[in-house]
Amino acid sequence: MDITPVVGKEFQLINGYGDGGFTVAGTRHEGSVLILATQTLAWSPRSLDEVIPESLAELFQAGPRPTVLLLGCGKGMRPVPKPLRDACRPLGIVVEPMDTGAACRTFNVLLTEGRDVAAALIAV
Repeated sequence: MDITPVVGKEFQLINGYGDGGFTVAGTRHEGSVLILATQTLAWSPRSLDEVIPESLAELFQAGPRPTVLLLGCGKGMRPVPKPLRDACRPLGIVVEPMDTGAACRTFNVLLTEGRDVAAALIAV
């Protein structure tokens, strides 16, 4: 029995992560990435300390804007920096921090459920 979720080819399912990058929708991306439902972008932060509101400008300008942002913090989960949480809240974006692996898996589940989700993932 095939249990692969049926999603359109335009959706950016995460196929794998590690070795300093990600495979998304069959394409390898080196370094950190910002993933929207139908687009994967290179993202400059290499650690949570580098994640500032300005680093998410493309997310904030996206249309439609996601309601959930999964923040892949690297090898371990850390709290969301207050300036980042404060920038997301008025836009209706809830930030959920977790280690990068968990963020990848959670993103795929939420995306296949049709949720308005994005992921900002620090490479491991």
